[in-house]
Order: sequence, then C-alpha cells, then structure tokens
Amino acid sequence: MSFGARNRIVIAPGDSRSMTLLLEQCDGHCWGVDGRAGPNLACEGCGRAVATRIDDCGRWQTVWLEPDAVLRRPSALPPAPPPDWDDLARAEHRVPPVDPDGSWNRRWETAVGVALAHLVAVTEGRPVALPSGPVTDLLGHAVGRYLPTGPDARTVGLAGPGIGTPRPRPDVLLVPRHPVTGTPWRPPADDAEVVPLDNGVWAFLAHPDETSPLPASGLLPDGVLRDGVLRDDYPLPPRPWRPLTPDDYAFEYTLVRLPAIRTPRLRRYHEGRRP
Repeated sequence: MSFGARNRIVIAPGDSRSMTLLLEQCDGHCWGVDGRAGPNLACEGCGRAVATRIDDCGRWQTVWLEPDAVLRRPSALPPAPPPDWDDLARAEHRVPPVDPDGSWNRRWETAVGVALAHLVAVTEGRPVALPSGPVTDLLGHAVGRYLPTGPDARTVGLAGPGIGTPRPRPDVLLVPRHPVTGTPWRPPADDAEVVPLDNGVWAFLAHPDETSPLPASGLLPDGVLRDGVLRDDYPLPPRPWRPLTPDDYAFEYTLVRLPAIRTPRLRRYHEGRRP
C-alpha cells in the first residue's frame, strides 16, 4: 500500500463488528469515503480508532484494521475445507458478463483488468493470439487496448478443471483462481505459464451461455415464439452498447504490484501508458 501502517488486516465490511463511524474522518468523493483522513472506524466500547472503511466509487469495499489496535485470536472452530476444483468447474458457478439492465457486469470489468495485468507481465507486453470462440468474442477488444498487434504473437488458451489443457498446448493458459485460497489452477505435471482469472468469469468462458452476450439490435425473426406468444415486434433483451472495457484501476494496481514490473521492458511499457 502507498500509505498507512504495514501489516494491516483487510476484511469485508459485512464481517466487521462493534465499530462505529468517526464522521469527522469520513472524507471522500461523491459516492463514499476513501480513507484519506486516516482511520474512520472506532471501537464502540472505548472509542479508539481501530480501522479504515473504504467504499468510494471505483474502490474495493474494504475495512482495513490497524495492526496496533487489534489482536488476532483463533476462533476455536475447525476450518471448513475449501471447495474442490471439480466442484468449482460446474456450470452453475459461472457469472454472466451482462447484467439484467444490459450493462457489463462490474465483476467482469474488474476481473478482466486484473487478468490483463498478469497477461502483460507474462508476455512482457508482446502481441498475443487468442483462441476463437467466447474468449476472443468477450476479451478481444480488451486485450487490444493493452497489448500490441504484430508477428511472433504468443498463443493463449483456456484451461482448467473439467476442460483440461488444449492441444497443442498454448504458450499461456487462462486458468481459474480459487475463490477461497486464491491459488491458480495448474495442469498436472506441467510448467506452463498461467494467467489467473476470476473463477466465475472463467466458468462462463468454459461453459458459455446459450445466447451471445455481445451487443445486438433489431427484432426477433417473423414467426418466432417467445414465452408462448407469437410476437412480431418483441424487442431483444438489452445488451451493452459498447465492447467490454477492463477496469483500468484494477489493471494498474495489479500490474505495479507484480514482481515482473521491475524488468526494463515492463518498466518501459508502464511508463509509456502513463499520461
């Protein structure tokens, strides 16, 4: 982190207990607090500032506990085993890329930004070739914003539980990140370079929906039945008006924290993207 004490513990806001906001410390922007004034949560018992709530737009909603104000105690409850990879490979874990109102899902925008930072680091900013199908349809525009086109492109493929590894093996594998442990899936006895992707996003790419999430226009063809009624003028479901665009903050914050950013090539790439 660029500010604050070291060894702070981050938790979800819904997991915080017995804390109250310090209103005089709640500076931020139009949509929430951003922690610029320091700790803004106090212990309800003693009134000491113990944590910082962040929930401004474009930020992860988090509560950062101050290390000198809290103590870590075991719960005495046995830890639940994390889900197995085979469980996470089921289609019901997928997250659709388009919300009911026709806009791109924010989880997708953030997850793609994070994955692209890993892809840039693995490829050192060189061109890549995506596989045909949902990966190119949904991520092609996003990849084009951050990586150049040209010869000698590194191949990228989708791999993971339930679908295995494509043959011939691509140079880089898009794999799911475990939602509990955070570790990326890896093929057995394989040293392939992997790019971790949000498990729900990966599940949709591995098990795409029946209908295309890409922008569409027009009406249903004549004679098509919808909900048991013959409708010649029934509009199509709402779809995004623009291609999927990664969250640039997620991309930037992830890239600068990867060890590969220290290489000269990636440093030049990063400096070239800065305004």
